[in-house]
Amino acid sequence: MARPSPAHKLRWQLITYLAAGLVLMPLLVLLFSWQSVDQTIWGHLLQTQLARLIGNTLWLVLGVGAGVILLGVSLAWLISLCEFPGRRWLDWALMLPFAIPAYVLAFVMVGLLDFAGPLQTLLRGWFGNDFRLPPIRSTGGVILTLVLVFYPYVYMLARSAFMAQGRGLMEASRILGQTPWQGFWRVAVPMARPAISAGAALAIMETLADFGAVSVFNYDTFTTAIYKTWYGFFSLQSATQLASLLLLFVFLALFAERHAQGRNKRFPANDKPRKGALYRLQGPLAWLASGYCLLVLSIAFIIPVGQLLYWLLSSGIADLDSRYWALIQNTLLLGAIAALMTVVVATLLVLALRLQPIRRVRGAVALANLGYALPGSVLAVGIMFFFSFLDNNLVVPLRTWLGAANPAPVLLGGLFALLLAYLIRFMAVAYGPLDTSLARIRPSLPEAAQSLGQSGWQVFWRVYVPLLLPGILSAALLVFVDVLKEMPATLLMRPFGWDTLAVRIHALTSEGEWRRASLPALTLVLVGLAPVIVLIRRSARR
Repeated sequence: MARPSPAHKLRWQLITYLAAGLVLMPLLVLLFSWQSVDQTIWGHLLQTQLARLIGNTLWLVLGVGAGVILLGVSLAWLISLCEFPGRRWLDWALMLPFAIPAYVLAFVMVGLLDFAGPLQTLLRGWFGNDFRLPPIRSTGGVILTLVLVFYPYVYMLARSAFMAQGRGLMEASRILGQTPWQGFWRVAVPMARPAISAGAALAIMETLADFGAVSVFNYDTFTTAIYKTWYGFFSLQSATQLASLLLLFVFLALFAERHAQGRNKRFPANDKPRKGALYRLQGPLAWLASGYCLLVLSIAFIIPVGQLLYWLLSSGIADLDSRYWALIQNTLLLGAIAALMTVVVATLLVLALRLQPIRRVRGAVALANLGYALPGSVLAVGIMFFFSFLDNNLVVPLRTWLGAANPAPVLLGGLFALLLAYLIRFMAVAYGPLDTSLARIRPSLPEAAQSLGQSGWQVFWRVYVPLLLPGILSAALLVFVDVLKEMPATLLMRPFGWDTLAVRIHALTSEGEWRRASLPALTLVLVGLAPVIVLIRRSARR
């Protein structure tokens, strides 16, 4: 392959530096936001909310982290090592809760299990008016809801790790006198610990970024405090400072995950991947395993979807009017534009790393993919604070100097700011499938094209793009669906008149309109099934 010229090298490096700069921009804004502090607002926060925010956040992190590990690892162990009735279809069905946004499951849980909900009403009819279930609007209710939504992160990664361990390791432990339970704790779990910790870290970061579910439960966290400070106190700077505190929790989760990954690299996987189950359960144990998996699937997916359908058919279908189709149009348009932008930039990044595999480029690409760890509310306040500074100190003075009659801000409240937040947050989502597709392209193919006289752009369009097309489509689909479900960034940054399905759900659930929220919620669930099907197909191929 011909050596790229210094100009081409610099061009690819600049692309990675610009992408990394997009992620650094909101981080630096959060740091510089502490140059001045509103004493009145922070005095109020310190006296009334900050201790509760920190306590609630810690409870969520600990509770969701423990819950997703317990649920995800147990399900992965049963599916990957045991044979029982229904195992084959439960293998992929247990990924279906991925399709339900956390805020959708939250309002379904509240609608079903609240004191005035159908379940408690039925139970009071059976056992008397004094019968009550534990309140769902509590710390336990929030943790339960988030665990049911995010356990597939741990389940999917732990399942793959258990399947990759092979037969020899577990059979060796049995020869040495270990019971299946002892082999699980002493062999399987230590080797799968990096995958388990990675899944738990993803679940914790999603928990820290969540806004919709905690707002349904009226459970104060940093994300709700950022929203109230911005729209209640009208203080973007104080909201930015709160976002920087939330970011500390995110970085702690990332540090813990990296530490766990590094500490457990001493467990190599030299055994051949195992096909099929290792233990055949029989009798009551087999049906107990089937019942456990089916119970989790029912609570996390089947019952919520059934309740949404019931609400929709009973009254929610009345909202199927021109306003709803406008919401669909706004949602699809935002998702399509964001997916196009993100896939283009991610494609450039994977090619830059292929053509310039030097340390600086690798570091810049890694930094560009860090945006997925940033909550949408953090990105929103960081970008808006930066754009507010540019508007007040550059755009408005420049327009005044040019003689504009009413030099209003341009960047604030525009669509570009929201699309930029999507680009930063979902870059890693697009990068993964593209990087996997590029790894399958042998360097000899572009080398042969160049030897035949093709220019760099011709090699890109005639070699790379056709071979990257499956990865491009997968990346675009994943980003598209994630944008459709994204609530905090859209809620905080959308231009006037750009309501989406997620924003509509938030507006209706804030008023307790569960039935009317079923129509946009069910739409998002159906759309969210697309990437889940992609994950299931990939898992089946592997």
